[in-house]
Formats: sequence, structure tokens, C-alpha cells
Amino acid sequence: MNFETCFNKSSFMLMEGALGERLKREFNIMFDDNVAMAGLIYNADSRQALHSIFQEYLKIAGKYKLPFIATTPTRRANKDRVLQSEFTERIIEDNVRFLQKIKSNAKVNMFVGGLMGCKGDAYKGTDIVSVDEAQEFHLWQVKLFKEAGVDFLFAGIMPELSEAIGMAKAMETAELPYIISFMIRDDGKLIDGTTINDAILSIDNATIQKPICYMVNCVHPIILKKSLSYPFNKTRLVKERFHGIQANSSPLSPEELENAIDLKISDSVSLANDMMDLYDYFIPKILGGCCGTDNTHIEEIAKRLKGEKDEV
Repeated sequence: MNFETCFNKSSFMLMEGALGERLKREFNIMFDDNVAMAGLIYNADSRQALHSIFQEYLKIAGKYKLPFIATTPTRRANKDRVLQSEFTERIIEDNVRFLQKIKSNAKVNMFVGGLMGCKGDAYKGTDIVSVDEAQEFHLWQVKLFKEAGVDFLFAGIMPELSEAIGMAKAMETAELPYIISFMIRDDGKLIDGTTINDAILSIDNATIQKPICYMVNCVHPIILKKSLSYPFNKTRLVKERFHGIQANSSPLSPEELENAIDLKISDSVSLANDMMDLYDYFIPKILGGCCGTDNTHIEEIAKRLKGEKDEV
């Protein structure tokens, strides 16, 4: 079963939890200044740490018989950063191969996504990139992911509209399913002030092959709940096209999250409860974790998904 078919047929898909914060705190692993986590696969210890964390999440998906989504740790491995680093463009394919090997032994449907990110700072949204510039810039990574054979493409924590449109236009050239995931504030808008509804409408109108859905990531469910409660986001379009969250366990603002010295977390049960409250605002199909989450958070989410599924 391919990714799009599974997405359309499944009630829920479980996504990975945090990688970066866990690698730092549990394994004391440092990241490359340019490509961040993407270079970790070339070191035996950090590669094993990555493998262990992904296996934890995959095991949970298997336990609750949920399709599992994993994305390559390549959000910062864009063209400029790779060329400035000690690595080559091969880093994209090697990260895909790493996850494909895990997928080959999976006992549930597992899908490998090629993770991409904005050119600048996702938490500030100050580096505005035009649609045309974004499309040209992100095509480099899109082509490499397509050649490596990913199941889908994923644009993570996109803070402003013009780059998200350009990213989508680059992604649709691969003729693969793709997802655009936003960074939002609790005012119901992206960092650049665009409402969730207007962002979806603009991207859908700018593309021929539209995203398979829209999401947010690195956002606490309480923030998403508040954001979707505003009249300008309580629309049919949002209901039909917005389908997921990769939750941060902290309800802090983007600026507070970026500058936080200590990790701010919600306990696993509270986070799962808040995730389930989102059903009143949209139809979640993809649920996972971001900063501050670990296997305990993902398991609580999976339990609730299984419970919801059993009630249908």
C-alpha cells in the first residue's frame, strides 16, 4: 500500500515523536552547525541512537496496529547548508536509505518522508523568501528525495506563506504525495500573520497537485485548539484540508521555545488528553510528537487513537 492510499483509507496514522531533544539529553549527542541532525548517520554512536529512538516509535505503532510515519532528520540539510558543510548531496539519499532499512523490517505499514524546512529561522519567520526564489531553492532537495525513493515529502514548521507556496510548487514537480506543515501562534495565524484558512487557500490555488493535507508541528495542541477556534479558521476548507499535528509538549510561544534553556514539557497523559480535545475542531488523521515528547507521549497518543478507532 502506498502512502496516499493508506492516508485515504486509514482512520489514523501515527507519526514519530521528538528526535533532536532526545538525542541531546539522553545520548549527549551534538549536531553539525550546518546540517544539524542530517550528519548523524555517519557516526556509529549517533546512528545507533537514532536507530533506537525510531525503533521505539515503530514498536508502539506495531503494538497498536497503526500505520507509522517517519521523516528523515534533514530539515536543515538544504542546498546552501549542505554546500557549506563537509558533506555532499549524498547526505539526502543516505538518510533515506537509513530509514528505508528500518522500514524493511517493520511489522506495520511504515512510510518514509523526506523532511524539508524553510530557508531561514522557522521560529521567527524574518527571512522572507519570494515564491519564485523558494521554488528554485527547494527544487534541489526535492529532486534528491525523489531519486532516493521516498514515499512522500514533508515541509516542516513553515512560518510564512510565500515560501510555503514556493515549497509546494517545488514539491509537486516530484509527483509524490506531500504535506505542508505550519508554524503558528495562538492567534490562529502563521508567524507572518496569515490565517491558517488563507494559507491553505493560497497554496491550494497556487498548485495543480495540491498537498495531500496540511498540519502544524512544534506546536502544543492547546495552541492549535485556540487557533482553530477563531471564526476566520472555523471554515469548511480547514475542516476538509487540515488533518494533523506533530505536537510540542510545551505551550510556549515560538520565541519562548527558541530561547528556552530548559526543556518545557507536559506529561504524556495531559498531552494525549489535549490531543483528543482537537477532535471538536478538525478531523485529525496524523498525530505525532515534536520537541519535549518521547516514547511515553507517543504511546499515550496511540492508546487514545486505538480507543477512538475501537469505538467507530
